[in-house]
Amino acid sequence: MNVVAWIASGLLAAMFLVAGSMKLLKSKEEIVSDHEWAESFPVGLIKFVGVAEISGAAGLILPGVLGIETWLVPAAAISLAVLMVGAALIHLRDNEYPAIAVNLVLLALALFVAFERIGPEAL
Repeated sequence: MNVVAWIASGLLAAMFLVAGSMKLLKSKEEIVSDHEWAESFPVGLIKFVGVAEISGAAGLILPGVLGIETWLVPAAAISLAVLMVGAALIHLRDNEYPAIAVNLVLLALALFVAFERIGPEAL
């Protein structure tokens, strides 16, 4: 199951690294042109979410690879799961149902990683 957890962690990290980078590097206008939900949020909050996503991506991989502070892996996974609950609620408010499906898949993967990485024999 360890290999499956690493694969899930890698997929999640890649998804959140791309999503977070997009939020950090693009202007609000560019983000809004791709994602309607961003219209109602201040640019500072969008950038903060981008930093949170990139930090979560790093937290899923680096502690396990480096073998230090491995408790950060489940903490990052839980944090990203909470972020996906918030994202799903925003998409629900805007009736963006396909985006909710993506959020729920990412939520499930994040919870899987968190449960696999909690405990003394996790990594």
